[in-house]
Formats: sequence, C-alpha cells, structure tokens
Amino acid sequence: MSHDAVVQAAKDSDGGSPIFILVLCFFLVLGVIQVARPQSLWKANARLQRGWVKNPDATEPTSKGYAMSRTVGVIFLGLVIWMLVQQL
Repeated sequence: MSHDAVVQAAKDSDGGSPIFILVLCFFLVLGVIQVARPQSLWKANARLQRGWVKNPDATEPTSKGYAMSRTVGVIFLGLVIWMLVQQL
C-alpha cells in the first residue's frame, strides 16, 4: 500500500470509534497518575500481592524505581496522546 493511499484512507475516515477513544482517555488518566503520583499506583497494586508475597510492603520501589516509572509514564503519555490525535 502506498503512502498516498494511506493518507487518503485516513482523510476518508469519519473519526475513531467512541469506545476506543474512551479507552484511550482512561489510559491517558492512568498515564497522568503514573507521572504525577507513581506511589498511588504502587499502593493500589500492592493489595494484589497479598498471598503471593510474604511482605508486600517490602516490595515498594526506591526513588530510582519511581523515577523510572515516571520516565515510562511520559513515554506512555506521548503514545496515548499521539493515538488520540490520530483518532480525532
């Protein structure tokens, strides 16, 4: 498929699926939380470790772990925003 055909198909589309856009908005919110407050996500997921890990509180990431989580969150936000712009 040529580049011109892809561009024409994108122009002919009537926008994205409303369900897909809602899912992307949900991911956008999760990405913002991951960048702004990664501790909140860890606390929410720490409950899921009960029964699997002896001491879930001992698995909390270090400050470097949270910094890495924020970095991944920024990349994730960039991808979600790009996908939202493509859908609208």
